[in-house]
Amino acid sequence: MNISITDTGSGIANKLAEVLGATVNGRFIYIPPNKGGGYITGFSWGDELRMMIRNYYLKEALHIERTNILAKGQTDIIFQLSGIFPSIDPYADGDRTAERANMVICKHTVSSVMSMPSDTNFASITIAVSRSYLNALFDGLKHPIVTSILKGDDDFIYESAVSAAIIDTAGCFLRQVVPESLENQFYKLKCKEILCYAIGLLMQREALAPSLMHIQDVKAIYSIKLQLQSNLAQAPDIAALARNAHMSQPKLRKMFRQAFGRTVFDYYQFLRMQESARLLKEKHLSVKEVGYQLGFSNLSHFARVFQMYYGLTPKKFSAS
Repeated sequence: MNISITDTGSGIANKLAEVLGATVNGRFIYIPPNKGGGYITGFSWGDELRMMIRNYYLKEALHIERTNILAKGQTDIIFQLSGIFPSIDPYADGDRTAERANMVICKHTVSSVMSMPSDTNFASITIAVSRSYLNALFDGLKHPIVTSILKGDDDFIYESAVSAAIIDTAGCFLRQVVPESLENQFYKLKCKEILCYAIGLLMQREALAPSLMHIQDVKAIYSIKLQLQSNLAQAPDIAALARNAHMSQPKLRKMFRQAFGRTVFDYYQFLRMQESARLLKEKHLSVKEVGYQLGFSNLSHFARVFQMYYGLTPKKFSAS
């Protein structure tokens, strides 16, 4: 299903509910059984801070073209943390794919396309925060990436893995841990906690000043990411990727590392290890099947690379 939604700065949850024919009950929007299962919920603290939780799956793929129309002077920053909740229906894991765990930080104007494949467990928190509120929290931090988020006028996008601390904090959003009268303040504090962890992850990157990134650069870089995800058994060809993206190889390497904090090959290897862990745990494939499926001709090499990422050999990881 392809739909278009205009976001005037207040989010798209209600508009998405309308498209899906979802049931609204208080702050929860429940996906109807004929469309999937699960819910959308969230909180709003005025113009400075909003949060949306997506914890659902869809029976039909949904592709949203989003037009962002912000009020004059509105410069929201989006923090999207995906794949951070357990499955809403653990007995159906074999039939559905888990969303990849990652974090994306970008300007509101950059977040224009959302693709939701069918039979995928979406488990994300999206926090929209005004730049003035972010500055009140983090002004004075001396790191060029943080400065580009707080002060810069150019488009930007940064992606990274999520941390265990983020996953632990996100779990609080699924449990009724305080009385209902305290929910509003409790979840606001948890949002601020997640923002601290997210900024902390960015500060672990090399302290280099970011290069100017246009929206076309963002689209090209994410097209390259999609190509890597689509062919995990084949090592990336930088020259071919650069030609397809209409970029020089040096620019591609620089833009990619700026966005993802890794080189193209390192990111490709990271994706392969994520997929190998999923195939071992969720699909219960053998180490040999996983290694060959992901393009490793030498299983000893596969085991060494896997252990570098997870601290265990694939065999021990599968059995743990």
